Amino acid sequence: MTLRTDLEAAVRGTVDFTDRRRAEYSSDASNYRQVPLGVVYPADADDVAAAVAVCAKHEVPITTRGGGTSIAGNAIGTGVVLEFSRTMNRIIDIDPDARTATVEPGVIPALLNAELAEHGLRFGPDPSTHARCTIGGMIGNDACGSHSVAWGRTSDNVVSLDVLTYDGTRLTVGAGGVAGPRTDRAAEVHDALTALADTHRATFRTELGQFSRQVSGYGLHHLLPENDTNVAKALVGTEGTCVIVLAATVKLVPLPAEQRLVIAGFGDSEVAADAVPAILEHQPLTCEGMDDRILDVLRARRAGSVPDLPDGDAWLLIDVDSADKAQRLTEALHAMDGVRDVATVDDPARRKAVWKIREDGAGLATRSPDGTLSWPGWEDAAVPPANLGAYLRGFHRLLEQYGLHGVVYGHFGEGCLHVRLDFDFATHDGVGQFDEFMRAAGDLVKQHSGVPSGEHGDGRARSELLTSLYSPELMRAFAEFKAIWDPAGKLNPGVIVDAAAMTQDLRLDPDRAWRRPQTTLALHEDRGQIGTAVHRCVGVGKCRTLSGGVMCPSYRATRDEKDSTRGRARVLQEMLLDETVTDGWRSDEVGEALDLCLSCKGCKSDCPVGVDMATYKAEYLHHRYRGRLRPAAHYSMGWLPLLARLASRMPKAANALTSSPLSGVLKRAGGIAAERELPRFAEHTFLEWYTAHRASDTRQDAPRGSVLLWPDTFTNFFAPHIGVAATEVLEAAGFEVLTIDKPRCCGLTWVSTGQLGVARRMLRQSLADVAPLIDAGVPMVALEPSCAALFRSDATELLPDDEGAAVAAAHTYTFAELLARYAPDWTPPAVDGHATVQVHCHQHAIMGAAPDAALLRSTGADTQMLDAGCCGLAGNFGFERGHYETSVKVAEHGVLPALASSPPDAAVVADGFSCRTQFEQLVGVRSRHLAEVLRDALPERETR
Repeated sequence: MTLRTDLEAAVRGTVDFTDRRRAEYSSDASNYRQVPLGVVYPADADDVAAAVAVCAKHEVPITTRGGGTSIAGNAIGTGVVLEFSRTMNRIIDIDPDARTATVEPGVIPALLNAELAEHGLRFGPDPSTHARCTIGGMIGNDACGSHSVAWGRTSDNVVSLDVLTYDGTRLTVGAGGVAGPRTDRAAEVHDALTALADTHRATFRTELGQFSRQVSGYGLHHLLPENDTNVAKALVGTEGTCVIVLAATVKLVPLPAEQRLVIAGFGDSEVAADAVPAILEHQPLTCEGMDDRILDVLRARRAGSVPDLPDGDAWLLIDVDSADKAQRLTEALHAMDGVRDVATVDDPARRKAVWKIREDGAGLATRSPDGTLSWPGWEDAAVPPANLGAYLRGFHRLLEQYGLHGVVYGHFGEGCLHVRLDFDFATHDGVGQFDEFMRAAGDLVKQHSGVPSGEHGDGRARSELLTSLYSPELMRAFAEFKAIWDPAGKLNPGVIVDAAAMTQDLRLDPDRAWRRPQTTLALHEDRGQIGTAVHRCVGVGKCRTLSGGVMCPSYRATRDEKDSTRGRARVLQEMLLDETVTDGWRSDEVGEALDLCLSCKGCKSDCPVGVDMATYKAEYLHHRYRGRLRPAAHYSMGWLPLLARLASRMPKAANALTSSPLSGVLKRAGGIAAERELPRFAEHTFLEWYTAHRASDTRQDAPRGSVLLWPDTFTNFFAPHIGVAATEVLEAAGFEVLTIDKPRCCGLTWVSTGQLGVARRMLRQSLADVAPLIDAGVPMVALEPSCAALFRSDATELLPDDEGAAVAAAHTYTFAELLARYAPDWTPPAVDGHATVQVHCHQHAIMGAAPDAALLRSTGADTQMLDAGCCGLAGNFGFERGHYETSVKVAEHGVLPALASSPPDAAVVADGFSCRTQFEQLVGVRSRHLAEVLRDALPERETR
């Protein structure tokens, strides 16, 4: 029998050996690629044991994986991947009195902390990936995070571990050694560990545990009697090479009664590093560093989203647990050399915005403003904090010597620095330089009493350097320790012991021939290369977060790697490599991966590296179906603007048909979900109303000049009352409202269904119609956010050489943007009560909603901007047959509960047609466009 067959017979969970799944798990967040034989999602600990027994029978290596956020390449392997995040993610027990929690390895620390907060407790270690990494992965790497200054590393917070060895032995380990039943194997392990510690006692004492962030290698000093012979702590940081963790009991710490963020500005990061020892005397909770280069990337990617910081070119972000500490620290900082300015942040929103920069550091540092890619590798070095300034100066000299560039940031209070460098992995010379630089950097960090790995583990990136860092005796001890647990060498081979070469299994191996297909869209930010575009994804996994922002709605609904932005990017990468996924643009594996992509564009803004999966999906659909019969939904919804134009000639008859018993036949023929109610056509279009309105309008003055109102398909044919409301508000604000004289479409529905040739033709027609006014300086307002986003962004991708597209992009505004830009002194009408605002995903991704929030708040409305994710309808997605269930799950995950918790009298504001339709169809909530809210509040005299 085969490995796959045996696993399917033995495991109650899911066994998946498909090429698509193997592609999804071919890499983590590192530079490395190893395609596994298959992936197993065990149901529980017994299922893990069953899977391991089968792998041992077939002598197949095993790699355990949580969130897949490993930057060192320690979550990939060529054997079987055991994936814990999807199924083994239960919180087993919380004991507030003992301040402990027992969890399965797939538990996400942010979700654990959400439950612990009810008890005034938390799990201390908090890596920047805390919203998507897992406790098991943190145990594997001995993860730390920004608060390790106060709360320590994962190894400092583990009480005991339930573990499984490759030979099937289950043990509980902690202080004092091996606990539980004293089987022969347990006694053998206990005795072997005791002998190991006795043999190498002096080496463990002199080479290990020398400073707080010494993570490289195994933490064997924990086996010493003065450290309570703590086997659990010794296994933390072994990166899945010794045992498989089935459950962990962890220590908890009290939540601080209050927190204050003190930000100190410096001239450069070296001067900031010099100040760290003095700052540590104030016992901060954190002391994080970053410089202006990371802000340059942020400004280039998200204009207007950089919070105000004190004067400086580098900053330390220092958390303290009381106002008094903040005051004393501020006074001390003002007296320190090199400090330019100091600020204390009390506002929670500003505090969150500042910390978001730091948490997104790994992604933001990956791509410079000019588009140059940077990579991990020398990502995680750490030195004693007193040596940080000197090390950083030496490191910058080393970068200059090798002609490399990177953004340095990290845990300055612990002497741990992160950096992404512009290594050239595309050529043999570049790979050779990478190898040479890594060895030189290893020598440099050793000179400063540091190590290459301060919290991410050694993995495939740095394990090879251990022989030059540690003595031969200690390296022998590492090998002996692994052999005690894994004598067959089948758990995560190639990591720490018998290390793989740093240049082996690189994802961008120059010996591989990558496909370079021509694209229809310009892909400006990626120099026209789809390969460059999909390799934006380095695997940081923010698309796997379960709250906040928009990305990734389908993953939040299914918890399946296939439906994450990262999983899709991996499959596209493998398609271009043409080894695992081999049918190019027509690969079914890519189709499966993209099927539940809502094309919401959330990843374009929420992904720290700006992956734009909606664009890649449009390009894929264009090539897959070029010259072929398309899915029915591509015709019914892709061609909706023209169908709506036909229906508008007999809207009553069209509505009667779509609401009759024949609607089921129509839905089946059009590939539309049977559960969906078809939207009703308006009896009169907006353009019809506008013609009559202009003919009867007696207004003589328009002190603010003219504005062009774009009559999008949804407003014109389905919701003309919104166009009416916008016209009345704009006229009340002093504008003359103009529009075009015939129905047009920007091409959105054709883009989302991958019919890019038709989309170009439609866009050209529209641009020709608006050009006379826009060229004359008349701004254009698009009421439908997705249409505004197309004009602002996608238009120049569709028509890169069309000057009209560029001009339209520069002169298109949302309703709130237009009023903010061209009527800043206009006093909007008063709006009483609460307003709950759902921002359309495309607006979130391209334009943002700050003007909307400011405008509503200026009316006096108690305004809540929801941050609960996508509505789930997302244009054609939620209408398509086979997508209804996911569409509903997306809505139920975040936005519907958020609406339900809003004040009962709140006005629900949603500018997007999809959002309004979803709310009404799923929960009967009627929402209004911002223009309607303002129009309804206008004095009667202004609306006549």
